[in-house]
Formats: sequence, structure tokens, C-alpha cells
Amino acid sequence: MRDIDVVVVGAGQAGLSGAYHLRRAGLEPDRDFVVLDHAPRPGGAWQFRWPSLTYGKVHGMHSLPGMELSTAEADDGRPSSEVIGAYFTAYEERFELRVHRPVDVSAVREGPRGRLLVETSEGIWSARALINATGTWDRPFWPRYPGQETFRGLQLHTADYPGPERFAGLRVIVVGGGASGTQHLMEIAKVAADTTWVTRRPPVFREGPFGEEQGRAAVALVDQRVRQGLPPESVVSVTGLPVNEAIARAREEGVLDRLPMFARITPDGAVWADGRTVRADAILWATGFRAAVDHLAPLGLRERGGGIKVEETRAVRDERVHLVGYGPSASTIGANRAGRTAVRDITRLLEREPAAA
Repeated sequence: MRDIDVVVVGAGQAGLSGAYHLRRAGLEPDRDFVVLDHAPRPGGAWQFRWPSLTYGKVHGMHSLPGMELSTAEADDGRPSSEVIGAYFTAYEERFELRVHRPVDVSAVREGPRGRLLVETSEGIWSARALINATGTWDRPFWPRYPGQETFRGLQLHTADYPGPERFAGLRVIVVGGGASGTQHLMEIAKVAADTTWVTRRPPVFREGPFGEEQGRAAVALVDQRVRQGLPPESVVSVTGLPVNEAIARAREEGVLDRLPMFARITPDGAVWADGRTVRADAILWATGFRAAVDHLAPLGLRERGGGIKVEETRAVRDERVHLVGYGPSASTIGANRAGRTAVRDITRLLEREPAAA
């Protein structure tokens, strides 16, 4: 068991932001804080994105604090996994963050002397505070529908999406009304024999500018849920789908003609409540992700609503635990700000409660 002041779990945008602000506050990597990341290399969840998601298709990637993303590196035609992976690598090296990887965190428990025990694949860390920046990529959400297990075709989730080539010549049902669902659908429609778009709610397309005022309003809606202890909703649920040139063209061509959710899945496709049937060779579940916070379960942070109640970044049930990139800070710019906020509160905690001898 090793003693440390702060453990940062996750080295995506949120984790690197937290680590940067810890360094600015005078804490040293591997002496005062440690960053643990389960991924094999720098890049956060971006390193797992599908090759056809080029940087030009990314919605609003905000630079990390203290180091701008070079315009020379940010080529719109390069895969986002390459652009952001290279950027995160350079960032970790510049600020000497000494990220430990690959390290799996299995549980965070109450320890002696008011400390937190962070159980990992490289041993146990005894910490005075925790920045949890684990994001959502590790928890893809698969809805369950009657007959799902009988389907004879291919079923994949966004987390496993290999690109449109895998669906060439197939009849494909794409489930999900978020940004990933529409991007997958528009790509697949170019090579598939047929596509059907299915969403739980009618999609809301947002035309016109999305300024600072609208952004604040969207964040406030997500923040309201988190303050009530409810699980955060997706970004699209509060912002709508921005209509760019590709979206407008797909709507005109009928690619984005949507059907409500089917009632059940059959071996050869899906059936709706009104008797409509669609034959399919593949179903792609673009149904989003849930917060990857199961390792925090021993601390009992969840509310009756199923979420973790957070004020700014601090877990209401445990002031030592900060969730960065969770709820209203689950965006690239939000993660940057949340990292700064978390470190501000943590340094106050460390000053107020000196380490036990």
C-alpha cells in the first residue's frame, strides 16, 4: 500500500485537466498525486473511435489547459483518434504527468485515518482525495427488447463500430437519435442495401447558431438533474442535433426519415406494434453510454434516483471525491473548467486536514 495525497482515475480530457491543475497548485506527480489510466496509450476514449470519424467531424474539441492543439496537427481529414492521441501524448510529456498505464481500478473504499483506499491492478493507493475522470466509454448501454437473442444477423454497439465497410450490401437498422447514430447512419447508407433509422423519441434538429447563452441553458438542465441525484442525460437530449450541410442533405434524401421504436426483434429483423415489419441483416445500437462509476460503489455515493448528487464537482455524500467529466462537465470545455474547480476544493481540503503521521 502506498500513501499519496490525490489519485486521479482516468487520463482523458477531464483527468489531464485535473492533473494539470494539481501541478499548478504545487503538487508533484508520483510524490503528491498519481494519474491512473486503464487505456493502453494516451488519447482517452478518443483512441477507440472508429477510423471514419475524422477530426473535421468532431463537434467542438476544446484545447486542454496550458497547451493549445496545434492547427498543423488538427487536420480535418485525419482520424480523430490520431489527432487527439498525438495531442494528449505531447501534453503528458510537456507537463511530465507520468501517467500509469494500463492500470485498472477495481474499487474505492473507506480506509483508515479518514483516507480512501483505491484498489488497482498495480496495488492499493491510500489517498486523501480522489478525482474520478472515468467518462462513459467503458459502459455502452444496450437496451433490451423481446426476441433480441433470436436475431440471426450482426448486432454491434457504437463502442464496437468498425466503420461503414462492415455493412456493405446489408440491410441495416440503426437504433439511436444522437450524434453518433446520425453519423453512423449517413455513412452506412452510402454502402448498405437498405437502412432504417429507429429512435425512442422524435429527433429534434437544431437550426441556426448555438451560442454561449444556449450552451449555458443546456448545461444548466444537465446540472439540475445531477443536483437531484439523477443519472445525467445525453448532450443531444438537451441541445438537439445541429443541422450542418451533411445532415441537411441526408434529410432531403430521406436517409434521416425516422421510425419509432419497434416492439420486438425477430430472427430476420424487427416488428412494430402496428404490424409493420422490417427485414435486416444487422442492427447497430447507437444507444449511448452510462457513467463508468461502478468502482465507487463501496462508498455508497448513489442517491435513490440512481445517480450521484454532485455540487460543482464534489460528491455531496463525500467531499473527498470529485467527479470531473460527469454530468454538466461532460464536454471538452466543461472538463477543463471542472478540473480547475476540483483542484481548488481539494487543495483547501488538504490544507484543512493535514496528512496523518
